[in-house]
Amino acid sequence: MRFRGWGGTAALVLGGLLAAGCGGGNGTADESDGQADRAGSGSYPVTVSDCTGAKTTFSTAPKKIVTSNASGLELLLRLGAGDRVIGTGFPPGKGTLPAGLDAQAQKTEVLGRSVIPKEKLLGSGADLYLDTFAAMGAMGGSGMGDAPTEEEFKAAGIKHVYLKSTACAAQGKGPVTDLSAVEADITSLGAVTGTSARAKDIVAGMEKKVAAVRKAVGGTPDSARPSYFFFDYDAGTKQPTVTCNRQIANAVIGLAGARNVFADCDGDFKQVGWEDVIAKNPDWIQLGVRDRGSDAANRKAFDEAENWLKSNPATKGLKAVREGHFVRVGSERTTIAGVENADTVEAIAKTLHPGKVG
Repeated sequence: MRFRGWGGTAALVLGGLLAAGCGGGNGTADESDGQADRAGSGSYPVTVSDCTGAKTTFSTAPKKIVTSNASGLELLLRLGAGDRVIGTGFPPGKGTLPAGLDAQAQKTEVLGRSVIPKEKLLGSGADLYLDTFAAMGAMGGSGMGDAPTEEEFKAAGIKHVYLKSTACAAQGKGPVTDLSAVEADITSLGAVTGTSARAKDIVAGMEKKVAAVRKAVGGTPDSARPSYFFFDYDAGTKQPTVTCNRQIANAVIGLAGARNVFADCDGDFKQVGWEDVIAKNPDWIQLGVRDRGSDAANRKAFDEAENWLKSNPATKGLKAVREGHFVRVGSERTTIAGVENADTVEAIAKTLHPGKVG
């Protein structure tokens, strides 16, 4: 299993499992969440389903929530339900969340610097565990070490809910090409926590940004789209880790009017050789750097990634490197399903298509 942390402390991407959308080729969300979609603020009961179709019903809003990592915590903070979070695993590093959320996040009790220990999770007093990790079905549990069974969650009085946009890679059907699974998660979580009005506003904001970009560049045929490589610098440079077609980044790149050079890879992440990247010879390279907690530290990390590409014998001859075609947008907002995916679509499009995207 391959762990990818935020500055060593926050949201991780579990190879083959995390940050992949659940949608099919058109990215549409599962219809089984229809009841959650229809629920208004404070309207109960609310029923949500996981990747296997198992349903969880809430007769009232949860009052004590534990999140598996910083991505789930951030969603709840954005929905205005952060005061109900009593603990988290993989906490966000200071300064790595947007300024308005960071102070709240730092006050959240840390139940585990990585995966929350089973005993601590079951004894937390939570009535909801929001899980962004999954290896459901034959692998069982959350796939993250000694995870509680569903029977143990039930005995402890904890409802266990997976975010589809982050925990369903193994059950994905075809490429992820839009943000509908992310938006469905926000809608469902808003219904569960009684914050549907806020969820509706968040989704509308995301859709507005993406729609503007699609209007400007969405009609560009694949042959005319610049080829694009997400360089995961923090995952290691010896052997590159690339984003495949079930990774949310594939949708972000495509919506921004570019062409993911590893969209032919069926999965979420995959390790390849530099010879594979050289064969693709991308027009643009995104410097995949995780948030260091400050603008200065981030600039330094971006510089390091760029300089590595320029000085490495295997990469300095790439078209994007020779032409200085680098995109400086952080890893988390690109590869972790969330609200900022829409911002990233806009940011990439502005860089690749100057003058077309306002």
